[in-house]
Amino acid sequence: MKKKILLPLLASLLFLLPLGAQEPDSREGFLRRYNNLVDRVGPDGLGVESLLDKWAEAWPDDTNQQLARFSFCFSRCRTARIEQMDRDRYLGQSPVLPMTDSLGNKVNYFQVFDYDDEVFGAALQAITKAISAKENQLDWRFSKIDALLAYEKEEPEMALQELKTLVDYHFTRKPDWVHEQLENVTPEQFNAFMQDYCVHLFRIGSDTSTEAFRSLSEHLLRYSKNEPLYMDNIGSYYLLKKDYKKAQKQFDQVLKKHPSDLTALKNCILMARTRKDVKMEKKYLALMAANAENETDRMSAQVRLEALGKK
Repeated sequence: MKKKILLPLLASLLFLLPLGAQEPDSREGFLRRYNNLVDRVGPDGLGVESLLDKWAEAWPDDTNQQLARFSFCFSRCRTARIEQMDRDRYLGQSPVLPMTDSLGNKVNYFQVFDYDDEVFGAALQAITKAISAKENQLDWRFSKIDALLAYEKEEPEMALQELKTLVDYHFTRKPDWVHEQLENVTPEQFNAFMQDYCVHLFRIGSDTSTEAFRSLSEHLLRYSKNEPLYMDNIGSYYLLKKDYKKAQKQFDQVLKKHPSDLTALKNCILMARTRKDVKMEKKYLALMAANAENETDRMSAQVRLEALGKK
């Protein structure tokens, strides 16, 4: 599965201004003053809230003002602390401070964020207003989803609904997406973004996030029924649940349509080894040796097949 890289929540949200003079109380003037202030004190530093209030009073429908309010509120609503946990990973992340006690037992410390519900709600309201004004601004939608994922931690229910809404909008409206860092967003890029979110949900590792991973993958398959990324996800879900029969059936469906799909091939080989089923392992090794597009994978499968044949 591909590694999920969340888009920065607070980066690249505001448009850069060309150099030159602007009236201080114009839209451009407020944005210039805001950018200059944030450069000095950060997104929630001294004086930012006062400037945002004046900006909102003068230009309540300015999307840059709403994005700035989102950045301010999201930065202000959370506080970080370090917490000891009896686990190896938290929200898919390794401990920030792995230690051992005097008896040699592992003691893991993780960074945890606590959120002020009211201030987070204000952040959500601000980014939602901006999106409503420019529905095809994809990176703003990602910022909202990333904020929800951070806030909900191991219970990503609102984030899941927001992702499903985005998927529906994409496939039913077929918008010309705008993204601050991309010239255009191709269907393949959108699929890759959605798969990144699927992987992120998977890696959170809670029961709720695992079910959200399955639910989002199934929702995507309603529109892209032959997309191997999402088909593989369902197989991975059953594999995680140790329902090997359903997992194998799902991966076989993938391989029927995409014989060279490495995720399906490698997971089937992994299942065979877990179950110590040599016959099953040989079956999928042979498929990999015949269909793998990567020469290293093909040769690896062939060598393993030969080794099994000698037993």
